Amino acid sequence: MSSTSILVIVVIVVVLAVLVGVVVVAGRRRALRNRFGPEYDRVVAEQDSRSAAERELRERERRHAELTLNPLSEESRERYASAWEEIQARFVDEPSEAVGAADELVTRLVAERGYPTENYEDQLAHLSVEHARTLTNYRDAHEINLANARGEASTEQLRQAVVHYRALFADLLGADPVPQNRSDDTRPDTPQDAPSR
Repeated sequence: MSSTSILVIVVIVVVLAVLVGVVVVAGRRRALRNRFGPEYDRVVAEQDSRSAAERELRERERRHAELTLNPLSEESRERYASAWEEIQARFVDEPSEAVGAADELVTRLVAERGYPTENYEDQLAHLSVEHARTLTNYRDAHEINLANARGEASTEQLRQAVVHYRALFADLLGADPVPQNRSDDTRPDTPQDAPSR
């Protein structure tokens, strides 16, 4: 075999290896984007590079895999749904207190499902693996709850916080806590505000 033939074979092998590498990286990137949705873009924007963001997301997946997540019993699911209805009814007369109660209820549900609740950032990272599509809602609700604690949230912001908490709550619960076909004037959200499943 001539040196030219060997060189052509080496070049072809190198090109094929590069192509395989590109396909593998693109496949991993696509899988991360599908899994994390808007959280993928948020982490990419926060990190120095796309590869650093993807390492962070893979690390989240690894830590999430170490958790022991618990399914909710039907009794527990009904108890949470009932508690959510009470929060929505309470919103009419005490919107500020209702938002605090919504935050506490979501935190209890997160803990019962098996997610850590000691550190807010860790909690977000763990939730992002399976609940990334509702995580922005949770972040927004949390920020409004903090503003509420400082006395800086308007009634409209408080209403929006309940709607945001409801999105993650329904995602964790596995069902809408108050079915759409119920007519209840005490609900802080209208059908167009309700999270879609």
